[in-house]
Amino acid sequence: MYQCLPHYVCGKFTAMQSFKWDMRIRAVSVSGSDVSNLIPAAPIFLPQGPWNQIPGGVTAAEGFKAAGMYGGLRAKGEKPDLALVTCDVDATSAGAFTTNVVAAAPVLYCKNVLNISKTARAVLINAGQANAATGDAGYQDVIECSNALAKLLQLKSEDVLIESTGVIGQRIKKGPLLQSLPKLVNSLSSSTEGADAAAVAITTTDLVSKSVAIESQVGGKTVRIGGMAKGSGMIHPNMATLLGVITTDALVSSDVWRKMVQVAVNRSFNQITVDGDTSTNDTVIALASGLSGSTRISSLNNHEAIHLQACLDVVMQGLAKSIAWDGEGATCLVEVTVSGADSEGEAAKIARSIASSSLVKAAVYGRDPNWGRIAAAAGSAGISFDQTKLQVVLGNILLMEGGEPQPFDRAEASNYLKKAGETHGTVEINVSVGDGPGRGQAWGCDLSYDYVKINAEYTT
Repeated sequence: MYQCLPHYVCGKFTAMQSFKWDMRIRAVSVSGSDVSNLIPAAPIFLPQGPWNQIPGGVTAAEGFKAAGMYGGLRAKGEKPDLALVTCDVDATSAGAFTTNVVAAAPVLYCKNVLNISKTARAVLINAGQANAATGDAGYQDVIECSNALAKLLQLKSEDVLIESTGVIGQRIKKGPLLQSLPKLVNSLSSSTEGADAAAVAITTTDLVSKSVAIESQVGGKTVRIGGMAKGSGMIHPNMATLLGVITTDALVSSDVWRKMVQVAVNRSFNQITVDGDTSTNDTVIALASGLSGSTRISSLNNHEAIHLQACLDVVMQGLAKSIAWDGEGATCLVEVTVSGADSEGEAAKIARSIASSSLVKAAVYGRDPNWGRIAAAAGSAGISFDQTKLQVVLGNILLMEGGEPQPFDRAEASNYLKKAGETHGTVEINVSVGDGPGRGQAWGCDLSYDYVKINAEYTT
């Protein structure tokens, strides 16, 4: 499932080498958009590499349009609550879903559609009701909504995929949704504004919308990848920890695209955690239009495939880190990097264990450089390593070396955590567990009093 990450140097890369990226923070402006005064855009954390960040989100790639509008589904306010992403052609489709046994009706529906069809043309998303634990009636609601949209777009019913977010146990407000579909379809646009409106419409407790796009040269052609996601709570590494839509104009065979998407999900959305809870509705849908004019990628092992995989990883990681940054009640992003493991998968599992630890998260919020909690979380990941080789570094402050505590300036370490919290910045935790080639990352946030307040009053 896991593959070695590529190593980038001056725009060139060689597979099968570990690497460390220099991080930059960027935000795509939504100035001029009707939604800009409703919710700001998230900071996007992207590494340097052979790609450029561009505006456009899910509409950046050739062939895609998007729209977002208020349809009366939210319990409060008039923030957009319906989003639609469409493709002008049959797009190669892929999806990743929650492993929660109490899977929502739209999750079950999308799984069925992807099992019978390799392509899709539209993704409809509603906020307000999760349509989870709603039985056969909830599933029929999904079918009616997809059929109605397919009729408007003159598509087959299996061309339409559905995502929902909101309160569990509540069916979709089907009446308002169906009445809104004509206006939603007429609002479709290939503009950045259309993408921004869609990104806002899928948010729930999110304080910021998450949208990103990049372009890169793949096989001598410019290829674009964009995406949007929502998530702030019920975030935990168990696929896919959010709702998301990814679009690209790369030309990729179905089997390769589905494998690429799963690998990228494992390196991104499956590596973030906010509160240790996996939602009933987690879904990521990825569509490839093939309109870039690039050569078809039909193997995972050639130069073009490795490059496209890296670009897909970057987009999903950018969105994933924005979700962790926006965790409910959070004051900072926590980035955990683990090296020296026997494989990427083992390193990733250790990193998830540290990022998921409530004790580590609480210590970060309390500005307490308690390296013991980090070491304990690493050791409880279920991965065997020699504890005499364990190293823990907070920012650039060495806390533990050779499995033993090191003298360090506690005030300096505490101030590092305090500054990150005051600026809603990033806390970097670097852990080495040996001399192996495996490297992995995970992202989380601190655990504050506000998290309890938000979730104690979620339905009241």
